[in-house]
Amino acid sequence: MASKNTNQKRKSVRLNDQTVIRGEGGETHQTAGGDVLQLTSQQGIPVSDDQNTLKIGSRGPAALEDFHFREKIFHFDHERIPERVVHARGFGAHGFFENYGSLASVTRADLFQRAGEKVPAFVRFSTVAGNKGSADLARDVRGFAVKLYTKEGNWDIVGNNMPVFFIQDAIKFPDLIHAAKAEPDRGFPQAQTAHDNFWDFISLTPESIHMAMWIMSDRAIPRSFRFMEGFGVHTFRLVNARGKSTFVKFHWKPKLGMQSVVWNEAVKLNGADPDFHRRDLWNSIKSGNFPEWELGLQLFDDDFAEKFAFDVLDATKIIPEEELPIKKVGRLVLDRCVDNFFAETEQAAFCTANVVPGVDFSNDPLLQGRNFSYLDTQVKRLGGPNFTFLPVNAPKCPMHTLQQDGHMASVNPTTRVNYEPNSWGGELGGPRESPNRGFETYPAAEEGPKLRVRSETFADHYSQARQFYLSQTKVEQEHIAASFTFELSKVETVAIRSRLVSHLLNVDGALAETVAKALRLKVTPKPSEPARAPRTDLKALRSLSIVLNPPVSFKGRKVGVVVSDRVNAELLKALRQALIEEGASLEVVAPKIGGVEASDGTWVEAHQTISGGPSVLYDAVALMVSEVAAVELANNPAARDFVSDAFAHSKFIAYVESSSPLVKGTLGGRDLDKGFVQIESATDVAKFIECCRRLRFWDRNIEPATADKKAERMK
Repeated sequence: MASKNTNQKRKSVRLNDQTVIRGEGGETHQTAGGDVLQLTSQQGIPVSDDQNTLKIGSRGPAALEDFHFREKIFHFDHERIPERVVHARGFGAHGFFENYGSLASVTRADLFQRAGEKVPAFVRFSTVAGNKGSADLARDVRGFAVKLYTKEGNWDIVGNNMPVFFIQDAIKFPDLIHAAKAEPDRGFPQAQTAHDNFWDFISLTPESIHMAMWIMSDRAIPRSFRFMEGFGVHTFRLVNARGKSTFVKFHWKPKLGMQSVVWNEAVKLNGADPDFHRRDLWNSIKSGNFPEWELGLQLFDDDFAEKFAFDVLDATKIIPEEELPIKKVGRLVLDRCVDNFFAETEQAAFCTANVVPGVDFSNDPLLQGRNFSYLDTQVKRLGGPNFTFLPVNAPKCPMHTLQQDGHMASVNPTTRVNYEPNSWGGELGGPRESPNRGFETYPAAEEGPKLRVRSETFADHYSQARQFYLSQTKVEQEHIAASFTFELSKVETVAIRSRLVSHLLNVDGALAETVAKALRLKVTPKPSEPARAPRTDLKALRSLSIVLNPPVSFKGRKVGVVVSDRVNAELLKALRQALIEEGASLEVVAPKIGGVEASDGTWVEAHQTISGGPSVLYDAVALMVSEVAAVELANNPAARDFVSDAFAHSKFIAYVESSSPLVKGTLGGRDLDKGFVQIESATDVAKFIECCRRLRFWDRNIEPATADKKAERMK
């Protein structure tokens, strides 16, 4: 039998304002008293021992009267709240919105009345389909939810990184999400749509085909939250002080430009760092490189809505910015990380119905359903109606209501009055209505019978899907075809694959043929019968392509530099300085995490090891190793992967002559294309930075490097 002291490993006693903790071997550890905060229970009762439960004897049973243990374990048992049904995996940050100039002519919203007006903001980015533990680089829609704390209350612009959605009516939302989520009998796959249920639903819902084109494009795998657009999706109204209404669509345009990854890169990023997007945003803000977007408005009246080729209330359609230009009216800056992920990011509650005076809704049936649904969701997830008192959700302007009680009530009326109207005067009577300042619904005239119908104006499901596809560059079109092929290859039911291809035939014959051939369908299906014949006269739009809208600089990006002992110190310094001047950053990747000794004898600290810092983490790479190290690394699988992945992902690759054995050993003697830049001087570094501004060397995907006769050959 063990001695009676076996389980009594640690014991703490109080000695003269110092806590002495005695360990197993009798050693003591002291913590100064003085400024140390006193541990208490949640009732404020000082705690004498937080290491041991109350027992009957040192090895006896625990006592039920141990209120500190019960409180502690009770709170732990309830630390997790139900995760969101959709957008469960999210990441948030604080910032501000600054208005550029007065928009009083179109809206009475207070934040748009004065140039330079600033209001606090909280933004939550998210994926839609996966659970909280899924990886950041899933192929998915990204949530882009913005909470603006204005002087007249909170305004939530609850959007996505794509301007259209899968469905036209909110009654289909449960079906869409059920189909996209893990299949209920087996509980997988999650955070991915490559399975029968999702594509069965899509293939039976033609209105989803436009959105299917977007999610199969590179828009669904953004490189960073900082490099993606945001959209309000729906048509809203702005209402000015005279009661005049103007329709509006909301856009967020990233100052750093758009950027995505290729699928193979996304898969490897999820393995290398499943928190890649979260880490990227956190590090960017912490380093003072605050991400920024401009708010753009598409403003139009009833006449435009009547003449537009599609219904402006249809959430599966866009209004092209080439047809209706976007007016940039302000900027959104994220400059502060959350202090506590749970308290802020996890408890943040957004709702499309949270609008301020001067902003109103349209009759978009998807928006109408969202307005109804969100509040019920917040009550379920956050435990009761008082989630609005949580700091991240509470308005930063004065708030006065007559609501009371409920779960977790922290504010209740302090007078005898909790109803309205009442005859009590002054403060005793509580808050009153504000006819002149309060929110007023735009008095749109509505008429018609009560029917469960879909408007005929919603019937064209393929024209804009075709326009989106034709607006992509050749390489982007190849990515879309490959995405459809991959997703449908995971679908076990051949009939579903065939049915989806029948829809693609209404989008683009060549796309459908490519996918059908890659799937090796034995019988080519006939085109799906459209509710309305698709138009073929819609022009390609530059605004819909990522590649055709490159950033103006390499700002905000990161270069991974593989180094070894004897790395050229001056050249490394020149590259680092050039990147700093560009607004980009450099990470050192070394054989060992301790770093390397440079040519001038200085020590270069490493950020990553070659085995732990693959090239997928970087927007471009540089190889600056000695010839001896290059020969050794050419036999290192991780080093070879570093180079081969950068090459396969069309990244620009800088190299010094001594790195040749590594490059040659990896590429198997293939000719180097123009995506390789040899750097031996500051002038060469400048040339490399200039190339990097293009982000990718897409020509590498279009034709083999051997076809470029002007490419340099590695000797």
